[in-house]
Amino acid sequence: MRAVLVLAHTGRRDAVDAAVTVAHNLHAAGLRPVMLKTDLDDITALAGDQLAHIDIAVADQEVRVDHCEIGMVLGGDGSILRAAHRVRHAKLPLMGVNLGHVGFLAESERTQLDESVQWVIDQNYTVEERMTLDVQVWQADKHLGSSWALNEASIEKASRQRMIELVIEIDGAPVSAFGCDGVVMATPTGSTAYAFSAGGPVVWPEVQAMVMVPISAHALFARPLVIDPISVMGVELLPRGDEQGILWCDGHHSMELPAGARVEVTRSETPVLLARVHRTPFSQRLVDKFNLPTTGWRGPVEAPHTLQSAHEGREA
Repeated sequence: MRAVLVLAHTGRRDAVDAAVTVAHNLHAAGLRPVMLKTDLDDITALAGDQLAHIDIAVADQEVRVDHCEIGMVLGGDGSILRAAHRVRHAKLPLMGVNLGHVGFLAESERTQLDESVQWVIDQNYTVEERMTLDVQVWQADKHLGSSWALNEASIEKASRQRMIELVIEIDGAPVSAFGCDGVVMATPTGSTAYAFSAGGPVVWPEVQAMVMVPISAHALFARPLVIDPISVMGVELLPRGDEQGILWCDGHHSMELPAGARVEVTRSETPVLLARVHRTPFSQRLVDKFNLPTTGWRGPVEAPHTLQSAHEGREA
């Protein structure tokens, strides 16, 4: 039997109701819904007996996550990021249904819930790879830990009262040192998230690049950097004031950074897979998600008209 993983933000009632609807629709179509045990317990507690007559499998107990063909994520971008961290090892494509605000990673909105389930039933989607980051933390020769991120790895000050002093580095060469609130290292996917809020550039998802954006830096040169994806981004916390930092990956996983710690970020070999149905250009997605003004736009000039005008100008 075809299995579909259903991941919901169980702290939101609308997401719980959506999970019940999705489970019913999948079951009616002959597919088996699969849920994490914690999600299933939370949804059952809120929805009562609405799932009583549906055969829902518990993930990695009755059905392995890597045996599911797709994961449906019901929530906002935060829910999709959490889902990505749960299933990346299984190479499971995720289809997000936005129940939040911006929903940049989602493929559909709450009004398209039934339609989204039908796309899954009909397997009417393509799979898109999104770059991820590999993150390593060192202090001198001691390896303190590792993590990864789909959106960004951010180094932030641990104390609200004082800045952290750091040096940014690309491919083993120092670029600049300054005091700041932190620095964001992002993928193209993450360029519209934290990096964007910190003043970084918007990078199209198809572009193979990484971004480094200082946060509130006290320096003459602290501009966002767009970096080759095969490069190594490094950040060292200077031990001058013994200030500590915190490393956040996608805003969910954190690690304390002692003074003198070093963070190295590279492109990961393991991408996150997103299920896509719409062929909306990324520029249109920007306009829709950020409600950008486009009044007065007339569109490209038709090629024949352009060529004819140029020819007439040369004859004159």
